[in-house]
Amino acid sequence: MAERILQLIAELELRPGDRMPTENDLAGRMGTSRTVVREAVKILSALGRVRAHKGRGLYVADDEGVLGSPRWGGFFLPTDLDHVYMLFEFRRVQEVAAARYAATRATPAELRAVEVAAELCRDGHVTGQAALFDRGDEEFHLAVATASHNQFLVAAVREARRLQRQSNIIGLQGAVGSHTAEAVEEHAAIYRAIRDGDEDAAAAAAAAHVDRTLEDYRREIQRRVFG
Repeated sequence: MAERILQLIAELELRPGDRMPTENDLAGRMGTSRTVVREAVKILSALGRVRAHKGRGLYVADDEGVLGSPRWGGFFLPTDLDHVYMLFEFRRVQEVAAARYAATRATPAELRAVEVAAELCRDGHVTGQAALFDRGDEEFHLAVATASHNQFLVAAVREARRLQRQSNIIGLQGAVGSHTAEAVEEHAAIYRAIRDGDEDAAAAAAAAHVDRTLEDYRREIQRRVFG
C-alpha cells in the first residue's frame, strides 16, 4: 500500500509541499480500509516521503534530499527494479570514489571511526543483533565517506543509502541482508586498504562490497518470483 501511494503521488505529479488526498480518499481510490492506509502513511512518514499535519491533512514531504527531488527525474519508486538497479550503479560510483579518496586523506581519528563502525557490524553479526549490525553498517559507510574529505560524496552516500533503505523496507519488507557474514569481511577489507593507504585496493574492495549487496538483492527478488 505504501508503494501504491508513492505511485499515486507520481501519477498526480505532486511535488514536495503539495497536499495529498485524504486518508479516506486514498482508501476509496485503493479499494482498502482507512486503517491500512493509515499504517502505510506511517511507514512513508517514517521514511521521510510524506508529512501528516494534524487537522490539515497529508503533504508530500519537502525534505527528500537531492536524490528524491523532481530535479532527479521524479520520485524514486522503491519496488521499481529499474530504479533500484540504477541506484546500485550510482552507489557503486560513490562508494568506490569515497574509499579511494579516504585511502589518502583519512586522518587517524577518521580511520578509527571506520574501524569502530566495522567492529560494530561484526558484533551485530556475531550476536545476531540485526539492529546493531544495521547501525554499524550505516556508520561504516558514512565514516568512509567522511574520510574522503568530500562533502558532496558524504551527502550523496547518505541519500543513496536512505533510498535503498526505502527499497528494502517497502519493496522487500526488510528481507535483504542475508550476507552479513560476507559484509563483515568486506568491511574489514575496505578498512585495511584505507589504513594501508592503498587507493586501488580500497576502490576494489568497495566495488566488490556493493556488487555483492546487489547480488544479494537479486537473489531475494528471484526467490520471491520463482520460489
